[in-house]
Amino acid sequence: SVHARTQNDDKSTMAAMFPGGMPGGMPAPEPKDVDNGKMMDLLDKIDKQDSYAKNEAASFPMTNLFIGDSRLGCKSDADEQLILHISFQEFVKVHSLKFTEFNNGMDPELNPTKIHIYVNRENLGFEDCEDVDPTQSLELTAADLKEDAEAILLKFVKFQRVKSITLFIEDNAGGEVTALGGLKIYGRPVANTNMKDFKKQG
Repeated sequence: SVHARTQNDDKSTMAAMFPGGMPGGMPAPEPKDVDNGKMMDLLDKIDKQDSYAKNEAASFPMTNLFIGDSRLGCKSDADEQLILHISFQEFVKVHSLKFTEFNNGMDPELNPTKIHIYVNRENLGFEDCEDVDPTQSLELTAADLKEDAEAILLKFVKFQRVKSITLFIEDNAGGEVTALGGLKIYGRPVANTNMKDFKKQG
């Protein structure tokens, strides 16, 4: 019947769309960018030219955060507050952030304790940060900043189309300046997200 033939056609179409069969008998490629819960380090997606910090110490600039050596790190300059603006080369989804303590926690009073995150805000200054509602605020403990601590999950639904994030470090654990040893941003590019799988997970 026509109905049965249509069903069979649907089945063959489905088989071609999903792993296990591709048109022409080719094996299905590994779905690297499917929205299956796997996050990548977005370091390679950062636009270093458009990223900047405010109130950073000249000898401990923001770029040190991405080297992977917590002894270098980034420090604030005049006081404990610090703004880190990280721009991306393309729209990304940001899933979690990993903050690492400076110099293996040798100076715990320099640890940031309160961080506000702003999405797609350009040129925020310290006064702006006090007037603009953050996308999310984080309270960090010393345990959160340990090298082997888990990354901090963000409210993923609010970080679905991110071209830049601004981190306003408002306070620390009592030191005159703030220091951070490393920062990793986990997520994935928006362009490569498989919307069918995204909807399926719902």
